[in-house]
Amino acid sequence: MSFDKFNLPRYLGTLPLFFDMREDELKRLAEGCSLVRLERAKPVFRMGEPCEEFYVVVLGQVKLFVISSTGVEKVIELCGPGRSFAEAVMFLDAPYIVSSQTLSDTLLLRIDKTAVLREIQNDWRFSMRMMAGLSRRLHGLIKDVEAYSLHSGVQRVIGYLLSDLIGDNESESEIAPKSVTVSLPVSKASIASRLSLTPEYFSRVLHELESAGLISVDKRDIHIADTEKLANYQPR
Repeated sequence: MSFDKFNLPRYLGTLPLFFDMREDELKRLAEGCSLVRLERAKPVFRMGEPCEEFYVVVLGQVKLFVISSTGVEKVIELCGPGRSFAEAVMFLDAPYIVSSQTLSDTLLLRIDKTAVLREIQNDWRFSMRMMAGLSRRLHGLIKDVEAYSLHSGVQRVIGYLLSDLIGDNESESEIAPKSVTVSLPVSKASIASRLSLTPEYFSRVLHELESAGLISVDKRDIHIADTEKLANYQPR
């Protein structure tokens, strides 16, 4: 993708945070944005560094993670195209509380804090949209805590495989039966960490589901024969 041909105002208008902004507002906000291209395994920011901007993934994948005192990495979130991250910390005037790293060659949109604050001062509705986005993120984190506390490892893996098919108001058991293929966007180890599982356990769960005839695994492609049967699967 050519940086010269990338229309920043138009792209900003496609994002949930900014989709109902006027053209002049988008152009003004774009003045505080820049595109950053990073190769795979490059840091975006490190925990403890000052936070003066937030990011949107245009292309690629980014992981947010922390390292425990014993040196174990825990993936907090996996961010793909269209996902923003670090906006909450930006408003706290605090340093980054997690680290971030690209999982593939990635194109990021960096949005400067001063540009965001300027638009909030100009239009209170802008801050309401930001709050709505942060609320959705908080809701997702609460669901994660619930899953880790109440769901088994098998249920977490099934929930992840079916996550794109589950709406806000339906459960896994209500998914219409159909055959689909899910392509894992990142390594199995990264997904396992995101689900608070070891890579070995994640692989065992996939093998169990495959042995049960519910999925077939071809590298990162997971073919689900019947989504309803997978959603209702009860571990042995």
